[in-house]
Amino acid sequence: MARPQFNSNSKRQEELPKAKLNSQSLKQFSRILAYLQPYKYKYGLSLVMLTFESVASLAFPLLLGKLIGVAVQKNEVFYGLNLNGIALALGGFLLAQALFSFARIFLMVQIGENALADLRSATFTHIIQLPMSFFVNNRVGELQSRISADLSQIQDTITASFAQLIRQIITLLGGLALLFMLSGKLTIMMLGTFPLLIGAALVFGKYIRKIAAKAQDRLADTNTVVEETLQGITTVKAFANEWYEAARYRKSMREVVKLATKSAVFRGAFAAFFIFVVSGGIVAIIWVGATMVNGGTLKLDALMSFILYSAFVGGSMASFADLYAQIQKTIGATERVFQLLDTDVETLNLTHPSPNDYHNSAIKGNLELKNVSFFYPMRPADAVLETISFDVMQGERIALVGTSGAGKTTITNLLLRLYEVSGGSILLDGKPLNEYALTDLRRQMALVPQDVVLFGSSIRENIAYGNPDASLEQIKDAAQKAFATEFIEAIPEQYEALVGERGIKLSGGQRQRIAIARAILRNPKILILDEATSALDSQSERVVQLALNDLMQNRTSIIVAHRLSTIRSADKIAVIDQGKIAEFGTHQSLMELPNGIYKGLKLLQTEQG
Repeated sequence: MARPQFNSNSKRQEELPKAKLNSQSLKQFSRILAYLQPYKYKYGLSLVMLTFESVASLAFPLLLGKLIGVAVQKNEVFYGLNLNGIALALGGFLLAQALFSFARIFLMVQIGENALADLRSATFTHIIQLPMSFFVNNRVGELQSRISADLSQIQDTITASFAQLIRQIITLLGGLALLFMLSGKLTIMMLGTFPLLIGAALVFGKYIRKIAAKAQDRLADTNTVVEETLQGITTVKAFANEWYEAARYRKSMREVVKLATKSAVFRGAFAAFFIFVVSGGIVAIIWVGATMVNGGTLKLDALMSFILYSAFVGGSMASFADLYAQIQKTIGATERVFQLLDTDVETLNLTHPSPNDYHNSAIKGNLELKNVSFFYPMRPADAVLETISFDVMQGERIALVGTSGAGKTTITNLLLRLYEVSGGSILLDGKPLNEYALTDLRRQMALVPQDVVLFGSSIRENIAYGNPDASLEQIKDAAQKAFATEFIEAIPEQYEALVGERGIKLSGGQRQRIAIARAILRNPKILILDEATSALDSQSERVVQLALNDLMQNRTSIIVAHRLSTIRSADKIAVIDQGKIAEFGTHQSLMELPNGIYKGLKLLQTEQG
């Protein structure tokens, strides 16, 4: 009973892929600097604060060791400072480190938030300007991931990981220099343990990462089970298959547990090895150091400082693996984001429109299709439309009918220039459609689709989408003309009522009337109705059809319809069959054709209805 997994975009959401570090990837990553440019002085200041913070932290072990040394040898001083003086100096350095840390974090977070807000805005603005062909070939979930996960990864690196890397480099280099100053013999002895630890980390890490990746994939599978089950909960309950879904989830979780247990073996073995080697190394260094103290070749305060600096250096080196992985992820995220930003967009006008932009009297609405052909770029041998020709004058209504997949909706997509024609031409008022500015063209059109998608905001905002600057009175007038006032005013919140995700709180007929009100508020020269009533019951269809009849008055209207009863009054009817116009005429003339396709469809619907 296995079924295919369609929601593959949910896999490995927690673990972003890494990119190899090379000149090309680093060059791509450097493009992020353009978004830091407006904040370069603040960023430079934050790096200065970071440097001061790191230097202040390096003074801590030395002063702490001297504090102990002066306490043991009561008459000894350090640069003229007695026990109390050293303690005050320690407090001063700690305070300085705290202040530098606060300033650095504040500046870097502020810079990171602003820079990433700029990058997020640029990415989102770019995405919504991409052509429809891009959205056909890319999943919405993948695009959401670019804005959320990838940009968050970049933000984390700018605000935290990069600063942490610089700090650890300063700590490592400064700590090693101070270690050699304190005792070259102990430093060489300490560094001798590093190859063993690094080699073990590489060996164990390889297996741990491999198992962790598999466990992450299996966990993503369990999330897919949850997603599919909850999305299809009605189907699950209708077929009484709760037992099946529960068993499927348990099976998936058993795989996760199995892999997690296997991973625990390697993690535990590495932890045990690490503890033994590190602890053993510390004991050996302290033993040798204590021997040197007893022999008079090393002071006690120097040994204490050495131990603390060793911890600093060890912590810095241990952090590099994780920081390197974070940077790899960030470079990978940067490559994916800029790959998206480098994709060609439509030429659009993103300025706030004026009222005249929606009511351009220069466009009348005379349309002519001349030998229009279309195929999708990925399927050039499979023509969707072939030599389609017809014209519709200003204020006329033309209906496009035919079986599913005949190419009717494709024609409307070409009129909106969601796709460009592969052959032939479309003329608007005698001028090729592609000579109009894309934004200006679409502002003269309105679409009422079969599957109305409402935004999860209020009824008022959804209607105003046709003209965002419309007043409440204009919105109410549009709702009245769309026969939507009755159900809107029956809701307690009325026009401020939230419609829910995709308009789930409204019925199909109510959503259609909101879409019609939106189109009325648009006041377009060209109206496109794409099976606007096919999913409605008879009562809802009657109300919606009344609203549509009013909306189509004195507008060039293109009607895609399955229910032929809704297009009897159309001025022209084009019957599309396998991407070609098979019949063309009025309802009456087409009904008179013997064995005509339109006549056959009409009789079939009459028998069924």
